[in-house]
Amino acid sequence: MSGNNVGVVILKISTKGRYAMRMLVDIAGHEEDGFISLKEISERQNISKKYLEQIVPMLTRNGILRTNRGNKGGYALMRPASEISVGDVLRATEGSLAPVACLDCEVNDCPRANECDTLYVWVGLKDAISKYLDGITVADICERGHSSGGDYCI
Repeated sequence: MSGNNVGVVILKISTKGRYAMRMLVDIAGHEEDGFISLKEISERQNISKKYLEQIVPMLTRNGILRTNRGNKGGYALMRPASEISVGDVLRATEGSLAPVACLDCEVNDCPRANECDTLYVWVGLKDAISKYLDGITVADICERGHSSGGDYCI
């Protein structure tokens, strides 16, 4: 082993991904209030309204969030919190969750795919990440927050 202690980050979730999750959990926890304004979310979550405005288009484009303009305007979940997985949200904000570029697309078009001795490792890792993140929903997070004394519940 060389003297360099260079680490490789396999998956690092950006601020956008983390804030999108907080935003959706907040909306789910207050869904009885109807459409929720970004100002309310911003204040409760201590996230800049401008930053939330950057996240909204990603979530609406991917069928996670819906908007309502006007006096009673704001944001609501497009479908039940129990049908929105962490994987859905992170794919909307982060793009592919694949650990290597050759697995970004549905079909692996890497010219070395058939002879790659390590491909099974990366496929297994991708599958494990997807299974884990797709197995947790916004509703699960709300329920856990509620059971631990947090502010979120559905």
